[in-house]
Amino acid sequence: MKIGLLSYRGNPYCGGQGIYLTYLANELVKLGHEVHVLVGPPFPLFLEGSVVHSIENHNYFGKKTDFLPPGNPFAIFSPLNFYEFVSSRFGVFPEIKAFSFRAFFKLRELMKEHRFDVLHDNQCLGYGQILWKTLGVPVLATIHHPLSIDRATWFENPSGLKQKVKRVLYYPLVMQKIVSNRMDRIVTVSRDSAKAITEAFGVPPEKIRVVYNGLDSHEFAPLPGWPKKPNSLIFVGNSEDRKKGLLYLLQSLVYLPEEVTLTIVDGGAPQRAFGPLLTEKYRIAHRVHFTGKIGPGDLIRHYNSAEVAVVPSLYEGFGFPAAEAMACELPVVACTAGALPEVVGDDGAGVLVPPRDARALAGAILRLLKDSELRRKMGKTARERVLKLFTWENAARQMVEVYQEAIDAHR
Repeated sequence: MKIGLLSYRGNPYCGGQGIYLTYLANELVKLGHEVHVLVGPPFPLFLEGSVVHSIENHNYFGKKTDFLPPGNPFAIFSPLNFYEFVSSRFGVFPEIKAFSFRAFFKLRELMKEHRFDVLHDNQCLGYGQILWKTLGVPVLATIHHPLSIDRATWFENPSGLKQKVKRVLYYPLVMQKIVSNRMDRIVTVSRDSAKAITEAFGVPPEKIRVVYNGLDSHEFAPLPGWPKKPNSLIFVGNSEDRKKGLLYLLQSLVYLPEEVTLTIVDGGAPQRAFGPLLTEKYRIAHRVHFTGKIGPGDLIRHYNSAEVAVVPSLYEGFGFPAAEAMACELPVVACTAGALPEVVGDDGAGVLVPPRDARALAGAILRLLKDSELRRKMGKTARERVLKLFTWENAARQMVEVYQEAIDAHR
């Protein structure tokens, strides 16, 4: 097949979206398909064999100063640039809508030379995607989870009227509902996400296909002989994202012995305040280490150094940190939220506790820290589960089946 794979951001360090793009594209190429990646900044780093078509934007939402396009400051008055600049000043996140239109213009140009068999969007769902359908090929979209969940989680935390208005403007829920219902197929990464998409966006279940994420089990693996740090926990995720549940993990440390320590791996933006403020509030700053942005090798070493991984999320469409830890033979304490029960399972790969329950988290963590044999057995079971269910090769093969189904239905 000749596949157009589109993502408004592509760097694997920018989150699950970039990881998904990178590994799926690489596996599709290994299966013999021709993959063209149309992607916005930050751009991919590790694509192997795909043809990359960069789609620029000037990140007006993230810039308070120096927002004029370099080299040609008058380019700010082009329609899409001007829209992005003006709307971002009001707190709107314009990047995905603008990408969808820029991608349409690029696709229209590429279609003169390349006849794509299928177009696959990775969680953009901008209005421009409706125009993609005029190009005469089936259009699919992956929705990792509906953004209504992110917005609802933010509203759980105390905030003023200004902050609430910003959050309403930030999340383009109306646009994504309209666009998702006009796609030929929706792909999602768990049964729980499929249910949430139907509830939030009204997409009929018969249009949704579940393809689990994969994991590089050669990279994320136990390191023989690597020393464990006694009584150590690890949390991996965006500490500013309220649905990651860091609040409850830090609260749980108050109920755990003083010698229990926590490493927080947060590769997001450098300005992080939520986590450090909470460690001061609960007087546990001396027990918590923030690594900042680190590379994959360091992350794997941190997983191998810890005794328990904790994933206290209030919702996960899939849960890469849980799967990564499991692949490193690390027992996981996670919440019964979103797709985490699907990832961790009920076959002894980890412990599941109710979300928003710091005492339950503390109890499960303490149980594992006190029992080295239980940790060892859980770790072995966890890796076996990853190798059986969560590989990118499996994901790519299943995705090709979905592509073929959409192509057959489109004829």
